[in-house]
Amino acid sequence: MGVEQAPPIIINENRQQLVNAGAIPVLVQLLSSSDVDVQYYCTTALSNIAVDGNNRRKLAQSETKLVSSLVALMDSSSPKVQCQAALALRNLASDEKYQLDIVRSNGLAPLLRLLQSSYLPLILSAVACIRNISIHPLNESPIIEAGFLKPLVDLLGSTDNEEIQCHAISTLRNLAASSDRNKALVLEAGAVQKCKQLVLDVPVTVQSEMTAAIAVLALSDELKSHLLNLGVFAVLIPLTSSPSIEVQGNSAAALGNLSSKVGDYSVFVQDWKDPHGGIHGYLTRFLQSGDATFQHIAIWTLLQLLESEDKALIQLIGQAEDVVDQIKETANRQVEPDHEFEDDDEGEVVTLAQRCLELLGQSTSKTHIEG
Repeated sequence: MGVEQAPPIIINENRQQLVNAGAIPVLVQLLSSSDVDVQYYCTTALSNIAVDGNNRRKLAQSETKLVSSLVALMDSSSPKVQCQAALALRNLASDEKYQLDIVRSNGLAPLLRLLQSSYLPLILSAVACIRNISIHPLNESPIIEAGFLKPLVDLLGSTDNEEIQCHAISTLRNLAASSDRNKALVLEAGAVQKCKQLVLDVPVTVQSEMTAAIAVLALSDELKSHLLNLGVFAVLIPLTSSPSIEVQGNSAAALGNLSSKVGDYSVFVQDWKDPHGGIHGYLTRFLQSGDATFQHIAIWTLLQLLESEDKALIQLIGQAEDVVDQIKETANRQVEPDHEFEDDDEGEVVTLAQRCLELLGQSTSKTHIEG
């Protein structure tokens, strides 16, 4: 039997009328009915009610059995009930309390089963739910230990469904957020290889999530050389000229993170001109973009490269006149003290640019630094 769309029985004011009429306790009680249609309509009603933050607070105060009842319904014999139960939990998991409650109520195992089903609506509702649950830092390790990593990575390549891909990669990024250990486990599960394989051909929304995930993994000093060896520059460099500002920014952030304290900078030398204009082309574009954030990322990245003590790389930068000219222009910028908030940022960019010039031996204000 196909999973239907949520029936249009409760929309906005109807939803509120139900709540005001005191229907919530009745709906929650009826979740334990043996009638599949009753289960379905009550689950759907509660899912709609849980869209609203005030309603979620009411549910949290009065309905202690709600989460365990919905978790039980994810094992229903009816796919449409399973689907609505996962969607209701997804809406509840907009709040921290429920993100933790679902894990404590043993919700991960049924969610993993739904995630691995062959039925698209079930997969979508489960992956949307786990994405919300994964936002809470305390849930990262339990989700990983429950066995979600490989199925989430597999979802990236097994469907063309943009929503499912976005939820899956966003979940992987959340799971990697808090600890280097979890970052390493996400990498070991094949997330980066899968992103590298797919990222140039997926929709922009998915590209944005994938590049953001790589940028998060690139924060771990232990993983940087692994990421470089996987050849991520082959996709990150072209994506710095994506039509999407988010994709450009995420790709540049990943490159910036990889440029800091990486140990071996030979990949930067090797990819200075290629692919797609190489590191040189990317830096030039961002420095000339007129966008303060992009200029900041590029100047900061340049400083990391100049501090690498890699003579071949420093020589390449020094020979890139367009880059050096942009650094000089930035270093000589007069910071206007009018705009209080922009001031700090702009001042920092100027300071970074001046430091770059010192390292290139082109600063008049400081002693020459030998390359």
